[in-house]
Amino acid sequence: MGVFVFLPLVLPLTAWPIARLAEQHLHPRTATRLVTAVAGVMALCSTLCLALLMVVGTAQLPGNPLPDGWSDPEVRAAVPFDEVAGRAAIPALLAVFVACGRLAWRHRTVRRAAHRALTARPGTPVVVLPDEEPYAYALPGGRGRIVASTGLLAHLRPAERRALFAHERAHLAAGHHRFLLVVQLAARANPFLRPLRTAVVYTAERWADEDAARAVGSRRTVARAIGRAALVSRPSPSPTFAALASPGPVPRRVAALLRPAPVAHRWPPARTAVGLAAWGAAVGTAVSAMSSANSAVTMVLILRAATPL
Repeated sequence: MGVFVFLPLVLPLTAWPIARLAEQHLHPRTATRLVTAVAGVMALCSTLCLALLMVVGTAQLPGNPLPDGWSDPEVRAAVPFDEVAGRAAIPALLAVFVACGRLAWRHRTVRRAAHRALTARPGTPVVVLPDEEPYAYALPGGRGRIVASTGLLAHLRPAERRALFAHERAHLAAGHHRFLLVVQLAARANPFLRPLRTAVVYTAERWADEDAARAVGSRRTVARAIGRAALVSRPSPSPTFAALASPGPVPRRVAALLRPAPVAHRWPPARTAVGLAAWGAAVGTAVSAMSSANSAVTMVLILRAATPL
């Protein structure tokens, strides 16, 4: 087991380059999927690492719930006993579970409350609320619905309204809320994964921008709709969907739409900077997974050997 049990805690640092370069050089769809997958796997490995440290590090502490066989001298020699790391892992693991649990509970609660608030409205895919506050967001769940206020639509031209609705439909069709939830949970499991969350928030918006531009047939129309909506919009009334409803880094999104459409690649060329960063993140993720698996298997074997039948 040894030092391998600590690697998943720091290997997320290998994904920082791809978090930045993916925003600039990859198709938003590819970037969102790649960065989310890396963040999800690394977060799971990091959490497993903390659990193993808690078990192994506290194995010799009085009052631990492990079998008496753990006190055998041969077992103590095989287990990398580290009381400091074991004690520190306990509050760290509890903090991870509390933070992730609160996020998941808030996500579920707010989404259900938002759906209940729309039950009196006709069951149409688009709901326009008579509200002077300008906002629009995609509400997942069921068939999904798009919510927009009259305060925002009044500031948009007809073509820009179609672009706005196409953007929100793209969020629902691609399930961007799932990608965002994964990276939000990952960032709470390991703070080193926060840059990946920031990257996915941006690339998910860019993905919806590109789909909307293809749907309306004009990249400039989508760019104008984004800019005009950002000038009058305020944060979403629903904190769970704030990432989908907020305008995000509008200048970068508009600049990207004023350039030619990005070329979609399943994997970036290896000889480019983004390709090297992608391979670095992939290797870091693989090493994290192998380190976690090695440590878990070692602990299981030691437990089996130390526990009387």
